[in-house]
Amino acid sequence: MSDVARAAGVSTATVSRVVNGQYGVSASTTAQVRSAIERLGYESSLVASSLRRNRTNVLGLVTHSFQSYTAEVLKGVMRALGRSGFDLIVYANSDLYETYSEGWEQRHLNRLSGTLTDGCIVVTPWGEVASRAPVVVIDPARDSTTPSVTADNLSGAITAVEHLLRLGHRRIGFIGGRSRLAAAWSREEGYRKALAAAGVPVDPTLVCRGSFNPESAAPLARDLLERADPPTAIFAASDGMALKVLEVARKLGLEVPGDLSVVGFDNIPESALAEPALTTVDQSMCQLGYEAARMLKSLVIGDWEGPRQIVLPTSLQVRGSTAAPKSIPDL
Repeated sequence: MSDVARAAGVSTATVSRVVNGQYGVSASTTAQVRSAIERLGYESSLVASSLRRNRTNVLGLVTHSFQSYTAEVLKGVMRALGRSGFDLIVYANSDLYETYSEGWEQRHLNRLSGTLTDGCIVVTPWGEVASRAPVVVIDPARDSTTPSVTADNLSGAITAVEHLLRLGHRRIGFIGGRSRLAAAWSREEGYRKALAAAGVPVDPTLVCRGSFNPESAAPLARDLLERADPPTAIFAASDGMALKVLEVARKLGLEVPGDLSVVGFDNIPESALAEPALTTVDQSMCQLGYEAARMLKSLVIGDWEGPRQIVLPTSLQVRGSTAAPKSIPDL
């Protein structure tokens, strides 16, 4: 501020009034100060501003890792915050051990909330979160009461399994995600409901649980596909895990969809680029981010009047990774 004052030939008090939009400064002096600010690249301190105004006009996005899912969510967040007057900090720990350990989201929130940010979006936390500032969760933990945005995971999973059933599959494997997440639980529940509605008993040996980390799906897929009676189709609870199933099938010499059909969940960009292209459930990740940012912004301002749990529709994207099994069993 002192540098700006010297460059503009005014006092630091005048610079402060211009920066904070206060009255008592002439138009010509204001233009002179703003010109100096632009030349010097001056930015006010977020911490100082927060102490003065009790708000930073900065929102945070806390995530365990930067993957395709997070990138798509971030696109929606940025679209919602455009011209809103709010800036965004994206925060993830560089320590991979801490990143994937339980409680990472709470540690990140404790560092950001009430100092650098007015509120945070938390992406797929391990458990319930608490914060002094408003928080909105994308894909919350089971039984969470925190404001949240999620897809209709139950309906999406039912649609995915119904698609395989219509093709004639009856031995359908399932690779689930981290069971503490509501999304993972709902996708497994959808798998079970679709089979039950079709009169197909659930074979517990075909149900496996990963962690949504793609690498967790590799040994599970291999175990399923090397059985004496392998499934003719696998529904994976995320595209990352489904793409890993495609990789394992290829290494085992299986053709997709000739020997095995595969369905994922997410519709990340890589799913359309796979060989073959992956049939998947589109959960509108960009819209998840948009709605989460819209809700958080309003919670910070204090004018949110909508539901505290938003559920977005899903749709099935049928591509080349699914087809009728070579021999269709009797119905």
